[in-house]
Amino acid sequence: MTSASNLGQTALQRRRRSSDPMRAYDALPQPLRAWMAQAALPWSPASCRKLWQKAHAQGIPPDAILDRLDRAEAQTLARDRMAPPTPAKRPPARQSTR
Repeated sequence: MTSASNLGQTALQRRRRSSDPMRAYDALPQPLRAWMAQAALPWSPASCRKLWQKAHAQGIPPDAILDRLDRAEAQTLARDRMAPPTPAKRPPARQSTR
């Protein structure tokens, strides 16, 4: 399956969402929003929030949570036969001055 939309070409199945993804995105912690902005895949705010909250409840620091998300994304991309190779390391998130 190929896609002509802004999501690029992928063999992964698409999913429809019933909630407002921008409102959910705006409610996420800043480091998670920064990670989503540079992600190679179109992650849903709900799935990212779920992973973030679970790891945060276990006492895992934000940088380690972002590393987990990087690994989850790499595993998903490895399943997608149409995806380009992933970079070895994500660039550090910029700190907000606000």
